[in-house]
Amino acid sequence: MPSVLISGCSTGFGRETALYFLDKGWAVVATMRDPAAADLPASERLRVLPLDVTDPDSIAATVAAAGRVDVLVNNAGIGWLNAIEGTPMETARRVFDTNLFGVIAMMQAVLPGMRERRSGVVVNIGSSSTYKPLPLLSVYRASKAALNALTESADLELGEFGVRARVVLPGMAPSTAFADSARGKVMDTGGFPEPYADFTGRTMAAMMAAADGPVTTARDVAEAVYRAATDPDCPMMLPAGADAVAWAADA
Repeated sequence: MPSVLISGCSTGFGRETALYFLDKGWAVVATMRDPAAADLPASERLRVLPLDVTDPDSIAATVAAAGRVDVLVNNAGIGWLNAIEGTPMETARRVFDTNLFGVIAMMQAVLPGMRERRSGVVVNIGSSSTYKPLPLLSVYRASKAALNALTESADLELGEFGVRARVVLPGMAPSTAFADSARGKVMDTGGFPEPYADFTGRTMAAMMAAADGPVTTARDVAEAVYRAATDPDCPMMLPAGADAVAWAADA
């Protein structure tokens, strides 16, 4: 029975991806910072483990407990919506620590086993925002663009050992922090700089309009992740969701 380890499974893309792999008969290790927050059905093929991708000890303990990992899905991530002037350096480092360095640490923990078995797939969850420049996403988008580059080069390195790496790029999902922010709901942006007030207002209005159009569902992402994990001919960069597919076509 093939096995998959997925980070960030408490809600959204990660949770739906765990359910999708379970439905396909896989053994699933669903991880999250607080396993008490898990909203997943009981199954003999499911284990829920704690994981903080920014904590080396947490990564080591979780990977050891997981055992064999045939597919690693790096889904854990954080968003940030603000102008570059309104982004504290501490926040910028936190975004990169989770969205990029946490992925590197997880790959380094899991890849030795894959390399020795000469099989395995790493699927990193990127963002369709990397298809074209977008305002107020400078730091977040930079972290995801770096993830794209990381995955492309890693795939070339790993192919020597029968291991693949792919990126799934979701569009805007109705339940994401960005969509909620566009609709004026709760998202901690740290406050927008006053000189950007008019620009921010126009940008948020445009985001609201986009959030009310064709969007990405969690199921779209789960299906794309499964394809990336099981289809050797899957493209390196795989958009997930109607809006992401449209952006990819225009890129």
